Amino acid sequence: MRLLVLGGTAWLGGEIVRAALEDGHEVVCMARGDRPAPDGATLVAANRDDPQAYSALDGRFDAALDVTMVPAHARGAVTALRDRVDHWALVSTCSVYAQDDVPGQDESAPLQPAWDGAFEIEKYGECKVACEQAVLAAYGDSALIARPGLITGPGDHSDRTGYWPLRFAHPATDDGAVLVPDAPEASVQLIDARDLARWLVEATQRGTAGVFNTTTEHIALGDYFALARDVAGHDGDLVTVDQQWITDHEIVPWAGERSLPLWLPQPEYAGFATRSTAAARAAGLQTRPLEESIRDTLAWELQAGPGRVRKSGLSPADEVVLISDARATDL
Repeated sequence: MRLLVLGGTAWLGGEIVRAALEDGHEVVCMARGDRPAPDGATLVAANRDDPQAYSALDGRFDAALDVTMVPAHARGAVTALRDRVDHWALVSTCSVYAQDDVPGQDESAPLQPAWDGAFEIEKYGECKVACEQAVLAAYGDSALIARPGLITGPGDHSDRTGYWPLRFAHPATDDGAVLVPDAPEASVQLIDARDLARWLVEATQRGTAGVFNTTTEHIALGDYFALARDVAGHDGDLVTVDQQWITDHEIVPWAGERSLPLWLPQPEYAGFATRSTAAARAAGLQTRPLEESIRDTLAWELQAGPGRVRKSGLSPADEVVLISDARATDL
């Protein structure tokens, strides 16, 4: 198979390219060129803001795989390449769904309205809806739409899924205590980037079409913490704080600075990390044990440097103060 990967030089794109190369496919990456493509792939440097960018590609492709979140890029690609690419796969997101409070929804759940303006990260879900619409309009029954939830594994530069394993391995406090949300109803639903990449390549090779929630079965957030503690060898205290306490202390959910990664308020997000994966499983999606992903992510975090400034989570100094405050509140 001759595969075009639009992107392919960052985290998930790189995993897709490596999986395709392992299977013996010819891979061409089209990206800005500020990072190298994985060894064995051909890099075509181009800026997709330029409508003529796709003229740098030569020949036909059996399939293309795009990871874009920019609607103009999605529309431009399928318009320019429809006659030269037989099958099209888009990595979308479960953030396209309109309802986050209904557990267990499948791919037929209502979507957010497609964004019709210039790309805005605050409109990430709506922008991905517009990307999906562009691909489906051009390719119809030859289109594959993958909607992953949160992606984990070595290389997660968002610093979300590595935060807890690293914090449990290197607590901020002298006594090993770690601040965690008291959220018995909250769930997490993670897929390893390597498993997602493997399925995307194999599904593309088979010509699989349709829309799929490409993630894993959900588990309780508390069970995730237990797994991460076991992998990290953590035996310190868990200082639990409830949702109101978190709000009162201006800690944000999910990701970003001064956040508790992976945690989302309940019940308004009761369905966000509980999407049905039945269709993707029937289409061959296989995922490794979550413990393996946690272990490998922790190893990558330790190699990247546990003391680095993070994009998500609490800083160690801030957590020490917050734990002291939480303990004083309980007295």
